[in-house]
Amino acid sequence: MIGAPTVGAAESSSSPEFVSRPPRGPYRALNPTTKLVIALSEAFAAFALGGWIAPSVVLLAVVTSAWLASALQRLVIVAAVSLPVIGSILLINTFLLPGASDPIIHIAFLAPTWSGLSFGLQVTIRLMAASLALALVYLTTDVGDLLDDLERRGLGRRAAFVVGSAIQAVPRTVERAAEIVDAQRARGLDTEGSIARRVRGVVPLAAPLIFGALTDVEERTMALEARAFTAPGRRTVLRRLPDSTAQRIARWLLGLGTIVVIAASVAGRLRLP
Repeated sequence: MIGAPTVGAAESSSSPEFVSRPPRGPYRALNPTTKLVIALSEAFAAFALGGWIAPSVVLLAVVTSAWLASALQRLVIVAAVSLPVIGSILLINTFLLPGASDPIIHIAFLAPTWSGLSFGLQVTIRLMAASLALALVYLTTDVGDLLDDLERRGLGRRAAFVVGSAIQAVPRTVERAAEIVDAQRARGLDTEGSIARRVRGVVPLAAPLIFGALTDVEERTMALEARAFTAPGRRTVLRRLPDSTAQRIARWLLGLGTIVVIAASVAGRLRLP
């Protein structure tokens, strides 16, 4: 992996673990910004280069990183959640790809084609490579650490708040929905059984979920004001996350390399099978 962390080692020996949060593993030990740059480079490369080789290499790199970070099982769960989207992509392209004229078989008025299947598989690999690369960053990085590091590097606090809210919106909604389900079950609401019973059980959950989201917005607003969110000047960083010269060089090389690759791909000078 990229360089061992050098900054913050002294603080780790004297600070409690809840302050220093020492990461474990070669991938988890990377600086949050380094992991974000790697993921963005992988996502752009998977889409910009196209073909089979680039997305497959990116997907292999993501799976290897997840294995090194002991997050492979959770990444597989994320991939499993995407199966309906993958299925729809394959079906639509296999049956309805414009201009395809090499049918696999004729089914009534439908004719799935080899060209559509091939194109659908390529799109699926690109989508999985890009989405899993970004998902791995979320699975292995504390959102607060990522936002603190980005803010320390010059990202405005308003932009950091927007990014953090977007990243945490879905997990927070899922967690709130689980709490509401448990509370409703404790009151005797039956949310299991047949599909019709499950559908009836969704209605009592909708109102608490919506009002809970509005209450959460109000609470976050009050918390931000209590922390002087609108105060002028930059915030004081109390904890510097581990970083190294090798990681800083790697971030610049990855960023510039990604720009060069995208430009060459757009210009038609770089095509992979």
